Amino acid sequence: MALGKTGLGKHIGLGKGFDSLLPQNFDSSLLLTEEDRIQKVVLGRISPNADQPRTHFDEEALAQLASSIKQYGILQPLVVTPHPDVAKSGEFRIIAGERRWRAATIAGLDKVPVIVRTSHELESLEIALVENVQRVDLSPLEQAVSIERLHQQFNMTYDKISERLGKATSTVNNTVRLLQLPAEAREALKQGEISEGHARAILALKAKPEQQLTLLKDIVDNGWSVRQAERYVASHKSGIAEPKAVKERVSTETRETKVLSKRLGAPVNIRRTAKGGRLELKFVSDEDLERLLKLLESIKS
Repeated sequence: MALGKTGLGKHIGLGKGFDSLLPQNFDSSLLLTEEDRIQKVVLGRISPNADQPRTHFDEEALAQLASSIKQYGILQPLVVTPHPDVAKSGEFRIIAGERRWRAATIAGLDKVPVIVRTSHELESLEIALVENVQRVDLSPLEQAVSIERLHQQFNMTYDKISERLGKATSTVNNTVRLLQLPAEAREALKQGEISEGHARAILALKAKPEQQLTLLKDIVDNGWSVRQAERYVASHKSGIAEPKAVKERVSTETRETKVLSKRLGAPVNIRRTAKGGRLELKFVSDEDLERLLKLLESIKS
C-alpha cells in the first residue's frame, strides 16, 4: 500500500487526519496548569483595582477597542486576583487589563477571559520583576520593559518603583521614556548603534517624528557624539530648520576654525550651545599650552 493512501486507494490529508484525533469542541486551555488556566468570568464579578495608577482612559481609544472586541473578542485575557474583602467572595479585582475590561463593558460582553492569580503568586512575580530590573546585564530597553510591567501589571507608581529599585525617580522615568522611541531608534539602541544619551536626544524631538529619523541617520552615518546630537536638537528648537544651517551648527569645524588651526598649530573647534557657544583650543602638554599662550599674547599686542 502506498504511503498516504488507505486500502481503498484514497488520499488522506495530513491536516484532516490530525484533526480527527481531537474533538472539534476541545478546549486547549485544559492543557494548561491550574495557575495558567484561562477562565470565563462574568463582568459584574470583576472590579477595577483602587490602586490603579492610571486614572484617565481615552474615550475614543476605548470605543475603538470595543469595536475590535465585538468583531474579534478579547485576544489577551485579563489578570485578576480574588477580592481581598471576604464579604465579596467569588469576586475578583483587576491586576492587569482594566482598559480591556472597560472596552468589554462598552461592547456589551457578559463574560471575559481571565487568569486568576493569588496574592502570593503576584508577590512572587513582582519580586522577580524587581530583581530582573536590577540585573547589570540588562540593556536600557529591557530595563524599560520590566519597569513598565511593574507599573502596568502591578499598579505601582514610578515613585514606588524607584524606591524598590533604589534609584532616583528621574532615572526611572528617563528609562521608561525609551519605549517612546521610534521603532528604528529602538532597534539602533538595541544593536548598540546609538547610546542611551543619543536616544534621549532623539526623544527630545518627539513632536517632530521626521526629524527624529533624520537625527538618527546622522548619528549612525556620521558618528555624531551625544553633544552633537544635542546641538542638532537645540538648533531645531531655536527655530533653525534649514538643513545646511543645522549641520553647520552641529559641526565642530568650519572654514574659520581650519584657518585658525593652521595659524596656531593646534586643533580648534566650535561648540555651539542654545545661546551662543564657545571656541575650543586644544593642547597636548604644558609646554604646548605655554606656546599657545605666548602666541595668543603676541596676536593681542
